[in-house]
Amino acid sequence: MNGPDDASGAALTRDAFLGGQLQIWQPRGGYRAGVDPVLLAASVPARQGDTVLELGCGVGVASLCLARRIAGVQITGLEVQPDYADLARRNAQDNAIAFDVLTGDLAEMPEALRQMQFNHVIANPPYFDRASSTPAQNAGREVALGEGTPLSDWVSAAAKRAAPRGYVTFIQRADRLPELLAHAARHLGSLEVMPLIARRGRAARLVLLRGRKNGRAAFRMHDGWVLHDGVAHVVDGEDYNAATGAILRLGAALPFPAASD
Repeated sequence: MNGPDDASGAALTRDAFLGGQLQIWQPRGGYRAGVDPVLLAASVPARQGDTVLELGCGVGVASLCLARRIAGVQITGLEVQPDYADLARRNAQDNAIAFDVLTGDLAEMPEALRQMQFNHVIANPPYFDRASSTPAQNAGREVALGEGTPLSDWVSAAAKRAAPRGYVTFIQRADRLPELLAHAARHLGSLEVMPLIARRGRAARLVLLRGRKNGRAAFRMHDGWVLHDGVAHVVDGEDYNAATGAILRLGAALPFPAASD
């Protein structure tokens, strides 16, 4: 659905997530959330009453998906781009979900946020190291996709804001997993990785990484989550398998296999 402009004059669209359970305003020409933040939200093992911080929340898709799945979670977002932060607040209001969105840089967090800790910290950091890739032309899209703040700073900031025994969950490109693991191992324990695979037999494009503050369990590499059935796309439109479709359209969880630590 097309909609009015935001405060900056950018054209907006209003898009359905979770099968229409959420209606999200997004810039037509800027960064547009897809399935990645939905999968991130689905993987978070939160419970009613837990506190959750999303670093780089954009227009709020991951946090709002999580809040729609688990009633009673208390969600906070930090977003460096004021226009996107405003849209996150608008999306929360339009979907009747309480969401405290702060505008600021994770490298220089607002003082109030630096005094807080959370049961869960989640992030979908920019995927692309611009030392070896081409910047996007749209400024908002570039901030979301091009790494301006080092990945090490994202991990460090997330770990600092996690409460003792709290969880930190990232979604990131698979080719950056070695770097992400190296940073996470300096701050977190009980590290687990779940590859996200388009189709069985293909290499993973994305990974979910979870760690726990003060966790002591051994590292675990889980079997990959396969998004589509079959070896190729053979029908028009989406062809997600039933389990992935339940996540994207019904708000189901994407559970990591249980581990003890």
